[in-house]
Amino acid sequence: MTFAQPRTEPAFAPRAGLESRDARMVARELLPMSQAEFSARFKGSAMKRAKRRGLARNAAVVLGNVGTSDDVPLLEAALAHDESLVREHAAWALARIKRRPADLAARWT
Repeated sequence: MTFAQPRTEPAFAPRAGLESRDARMVARELLPMSQAEFSARFKGSAMKRAKRRGLARNAAVVLGNVGTSDDVPLLEAALAHDESLVREHAAWALARIKRRPADLAARWT
């Protein structure tokens, strides 16, 4: 029986700064990112295949799932995003956060 061995291939290593951050922190950084910031940050990365709108949409979904009232201003700003896909998911995330009982939201802070 063969077992997988850890690889140390540098091309597959996480980018600096991501390994110690949770999904909510990363989502808060990705959602408001401009196209220029996205292009610079992910230059030469497979993340560019997801495109900025895909990552921003995913960030809104993350915040809808684990976000708190602290994320409401960020999501409200995303309602003016240049991509309708992101605007729709920001609205969904806001509705989820606003419906969430305060005690449940406090668990994620």
